[in-house]
Amino acid sequence: MEQRLADTIAQDLEELIFDGTYSDGDRLDEVKLADQFGVSRTPLREAFQRLALSGLVDLIPRRGAFVRQPGPVELMEMFEVMAELEAVCGRLAALRISDAALKELADANTRCQMAVDAGDPDIYYLENERFHRIIYNQSGNSFLEQEASKLHRRLKPFRRQQLRFRGRMSQSMSEHEDIVQALSDSDPEKTADALRSHVAVQGEKFHNLMSSLKSHAQVVSSSR
Repeated sequence: MEQRLADTIAQDLEELIFDGTYSDGDRLDEVKLADQFGVSRTPLREAFQRLALSGLVDLIPRRGAFVRQPGPVELMEMFEVMAELEAVCGRLAALRISDAALKELADANTRCQMAVDAGDPDIYYLENERFHRIIYNQSGNSFLEQEASKLHRRLKPFRRQQLRFRGRMSQSMSEHEDIVQALSDSDPEKTADALRSHVAVQGEKFHNLMSSLKSHAQVVSSSR
């Protein structure tokens, strides 16, 4: 119960950071936030830990939790590495994936499509996360799986944010289908290329992401 509560608080705080309510360097006041969410400090601190894992918060001993927004260069570099890690996972998974895992991917895609139809980016992200973790696991390389999962957590808030752009969920769904087809065909290079393209945020996708973060910050700054 407390774990789900911490997850919910972390997600709500992500939104407050993205919409500019909290800016880079702002301190997250435990007392005020505990009162705002109607919770004790325990689940709030757990939520801070989750945000620290994704890099949106710095936890400084004896000082507290501070918002940290990565700059465009750092964000681009992280997505670049993520795209290559996923490509390697896909290349290995194409050679090793089980029939049972292919069925799990198909089920995750079915649920993703339901989220697209419902226009629900949050549900889509949950199933999208499941989709990618299956591929990490099916790479058959536990070290690679751990490293990919670690960076996936770090980029979670930004990957979630992308899904709010008009048409992105449908585009992502189409890319998922290409990935599953490549895996079903046991084609390592096609799978790697499909995953790399799916995750990369170069060009328009990166421009949209940075514009979204910047516009939220400007709106709140002007209202203060």
